[in-house]
Amino acid sequence: MSYTFDFSDFAPYMGMLAHGVAVTLVLTAISTVLGGIVGIVGAMVAVAGGKGARALVAAYVELIRNTPFLVQLFFVFFGLPSLGVHIDEMQAAVLAMTVNLGAYALEIVRAGIDSIPRGQLQAAMALGLQGRQVFRHIVLPQALANVFPALLGQVLIVMLGSAVVSQISVPDLTYAANFIQSRNFRSFESYIIATVIYLLLSIVLRLLINRLCRRLFAGRAARGSAGTSRNGLRAWFSARAAAVAGIQTERS
Repeated sequence: MSYTFDFSDFAPYMGMLAHGVAVTLVLTAISTVLGGIVGIVGAMVAVAGGKGARALVAAYVELIRNTPFLVQLFFVFFGLPSLGVHIDEMQAAVLAMTVNLGAYALEIVRAGIDSIPRGQLQAAMALGLQGRQVFRHIVLPQALANVFPALLGQVLIVMLGSAVVSQISVPDLTYAANFIQSRNFRSFESYIIATVIYLLLSIVLRLLINRLCRRLFAGRAARGSAGTSRNGLRAWFSARAAAVAGIQTERS
């Protein structure tokens, strides 16, 4: 049994493939920003919220992490209209991806927050910082830097998982591949092209985010290269907390 590859029929569909790539990237970008916000806020509630709020956050995480993304997508797209909430396929895809990423990001960020020594929080409070300032200036930057690889991996998983949004007619890359193979009957070639594009997107996206976060966390990297001793960490924390306390004093 032999098979002859033929990619000659794909030239007319290059524009459709490009549009599918753009849709995939837009969905990933929007859901990453919104899902990241959900994750950070949810982690704050999980760590410092009231008992009832923590219970709601825990239920949300368990619900999303233990149900298939496709079912979540169908619930949003087909279920919400039954409740009187009418959204189009793009909005449904963004909402489902955001809710899904938010649950995983929440647990990742919470683990990063738990990794911060409690002594830093007590010292920041002793310098006069308020709870929100401690979280914003002391805890969150370190927590995000600690869990960045896990967050990056989850973003890539969400991007690749976005392929299922084609099931509700979102014109992403997988939708384009399905449409093309239904017209030229070259299924193998269509999905080879889609696979290669997804692979390239994952590699490029990982490199870009890594470069961006190396700049964002350059100070932390410098601390690591200068030495991971307790004295070095203490010195950084003291400088950071003192700077924030100084800004607060000037404003008051």
